[in-house]
Amino acid sequence: MQPSPAALLAALALPFLGAVAAPAVHRLLGERTAYFAAAVAAVTFALLAGQYGAAMAADPTASGVSYEWIPALGVSLTLYLDGLSLLIGFLASGVGVLIFTYSGGYMHGEPGQAKYYATLLAFMGSMLGVALAADLVALFVFWELTSVTSFVLIGHYQRTDSGRYAARKSMLITVSGGLFMLVGFLVLAFVAGQAPELTRTLTLVGTPDSLIANADAVRGALEARGLFLPVIALVAVGAVTKSAQVPFHIWLPNAMEAPTPVSAFLHSATMVKAGVYLVGRTRPLLLPEVAVPDWMLLVATLGLVSMAITAILAVGATDIKELLAYSTASHLGLIIAGYGLATEYGAEAGAFHILNHAVFKATLFMVAGIIAHEAGTRYIPDLGGLRSELPITAGITTVAALGMAGVPPFNGFYSKELLFEATYDIAATEGGLFWLYPAIAVFGSVFTFLYSIRFLMLFFGEKPDGLHAHRPPWPMLAPPLLLTAVAAYIGIGGIAGSFGFAEWPLVSEFVAAVTNASALHALEGGFTYYVPTTLSPYFAMSLLTIALGAVAYPFYDRIHAGVRRARAIPVTSPNVYYDAALSGANRLSPVAAETVHNGVFRRYAYTALAAVSALALGGYAATGATLPGFAGFVVSLPLAVVLLTAVLGAVAVVRAPSHIAGVLTLSILGFMIAIFFVLSDAPDLALTQLLIETLVLVLFLLVLDKLPSWYGDLKRREVAADVLLSATVGVTVFVTVLLSTGATAPNPIWRGLAERAPVPSEHGIWILDAGGGNNIVNVILVDFRAFDTLGEISVVAMAAISVLVMVGMRGRSEDVETDADTGPDAADPSADGGETA
Repeated sequence: MQPSPAALLAALALPFLGAVAAPAVHRLLGERTAYFAAAVAAVTFALLAGQYGAAMAADPTASGVSYEWIPALGVSLTLYLDGLSLLIGFLASGVGVLIFTYSGGYMHGEPGQAKYYATLLAFMGSMLGVALAADLVALFVFWELTSVTSFVLIGHYQRTDSGRYAARKSMLITVSGGLFMLVGFLVLAFVAGQAPELTRTLTLVGTPDSLIANADAVRGALEARGLFLPVIALVAVGAVTKSAQVPFHIWLPNAMEAPTPVSAFLHSATMVKAGVYLVGRTRPLLLPEVAVPDWMLLVATLGLVSMAITAILAVGATDIKELLAYSTASHLGLIIAGYGLATEYGAEAGAFHILNHAVFKATLFMVAGIIAHEAGTRYIPDLGGLRSELPITAGITTVAALGMAGVPPFNGFYSKELLFEATYDIAATEGGLFWLYPAIAVFGSVFTFLYSIRFLMLFFGEKPDGLHAHRPPWPMLAPPLLLTAVAAYIGIGGIAGSFGFAEWPLVSEFVAAVTNASALHALEGGFTYYVPTTLSPYFAMSLLTIALGAVAYPFYDRIHAGVRRARAIPVTSPNVYYDAALSGANRLSPVAAETVHNGVFRRYAYTALAAVSALALGGYAATGATLPGFAGFVVSLPLAVVLLTAVLGAVAVVRAPSHIAGVLTLSILGFMIAIFFVLSDAPDLALTQLLIETLVLVLFLLVLDKLPSWYGDLKRREVAADVLLSATVGVTVFVTVLLSTGATAPNPIWRGLAERAPVPSEHGIWILDAGGGNNIVNVILVDFRAFDTLGEISVVAMAAISVLVMVGMRGRSEDVETDADTGPDAADPSADGGETA
């Protein structure tokens, strides 16, 4: 079953069209633009939902929808919809409906709303592009669009230093990671083009010649060239920077400077999910079926370490949005760890937790917005006992926070249980240091339990003096209430599973499809989840996590203080290194500018020529280019005389006593080239060379007439530098000419020009497919390069007209000046006492 191309294109284009229309709509509707944006997201969600059946039956080798984009480079806009991309699309559009509705209440009276809704819609479209794009180039374009739009959204309060700092930090880290990812993509494309059994393609999935459809061959080609591990590392850098994993997690807490709806949308349900989506999408390609694959050692280890470290940092938070930011990075680490583990349970954990985390974390971010909006503070020590004034919000928080803590039967428990099962199976199979996997998973989950219960206690316990909160408006309350219902439905499914319900409607089938998109093999028995009724090793891990968390919670304040003291040590904070690197770059920039742009032409020429030569020669060396041979090359006596004269002219240029003499001597080389063309039976080129050489000689002489004959003696180091640069440029040009002229193309362009230049023997009234001339050079200039030549003629004509106008106005300006000096309005020198300037 193929997805509808029109529906996919409409779902992708609609948010961007809404973004374009948002400023005009805001002028008409004002703050109600929020509901216009919500309607756009709802229609997008409906379009994707209509393709549910096609997504469930997606075939990675044949379900893509392709549109040509750059055919010469093999780049196409290929759209592919399966369970994983549908899940990300549902999060972007479905949660988008709730966020836009929530913004209608939260953003009341806030500045810049037209820009806010336009950018948020553009971000939603970019995220949909990431989910649907199956071509590597298109995926990268949409990936970077999410970084650009999030930069604007995070810096919404652009007049604050903290807002600008946060936006700049997120941009630098995520875009830099995207560049590493791009290199990984290019290596994949290069390998696909070099391996004989592969078809050169940039398509990741969805076509018979896609990379995932030929995963074994791609992995073999990468391993044969020693590029397999570098590609995993490059793609992983792109993923972990976007998903805020250690040590790149530092941008996410600062991003909380954005309005809370932005945090709820970008930093819980969508943007940070792009990284884990990339890991899940490339998992079938880069995870070989071996005992201990490199993928697992790198990705799973990084995910578990990030999960534990950021959970600890969340305990040290004093701001509710900071707590949620670190917890987001921790749960994303859980997802990446699941996808990194080479087991079926790992794929299920990653797939299921994408859904669970988006549901409870978007809910909690909106709860944080309600608290800040209605209580007037986000400082955790000043909050507590809000249940009496915000009872509905307290109920919402209970379901979401216990899901985040992994307490059964709430939704987050099931996916965390799958992670425990996957880590235990790996440890039991491999033994040794792999027992650290379940140990780290439990250790990090204990801190997850601690900060989750601390967030829940904002609504319980004793209320601080002077704390009051108002009931939030329904546009702010309804979205988290709906997400709570979704979380509760998932949790009830686990209870039903304990009583024999093998599959829970709308959950089991969907999660199975999401898992299959990232698994090496389709799930044989489908997907089921339940609250365990017997004690297994992994259920014991869950119970141990809750027990240790419950024992440690009375000491939360001490643990919190210890974490903050550890964070205060400069060597332990990645922020210190980021700020130092940024400060060093800022100090280096003016020094580099002053060094390079010093006003001396010698420095400019040296820098440009040396850089071009280094890049060219380095490229030739990297690609293993070899110089052609000189077999069959015969030098006649006239040609030998011409070459000898050219060499003597070059030596004479160096010995010239002045600039003028040097230019005159240099022209010998140009004229010798013209004679060379004559001897090579190319009179047209010879005539062109003579005209250009003469014109350049005249221009040089006119310019040098206004300059000193010589600038004085040069220092030895300057002479040495000039000699070195001259030799380097000469070698670069020499090698470039040899390589470019020595290559033989299978279909050289001259053959086509020679065939199409003359008048064909049989033709109609209009000659549309031939040049119509016997001189190939003339035909190229006036026919094949007609627009180029027309442009050159236009430029020359405009310059000539301008010269004629200036020459014609010269005499007129002199007449006007004479009349002005002698007319009735001429200044009277005696008016200021007879003094003249």
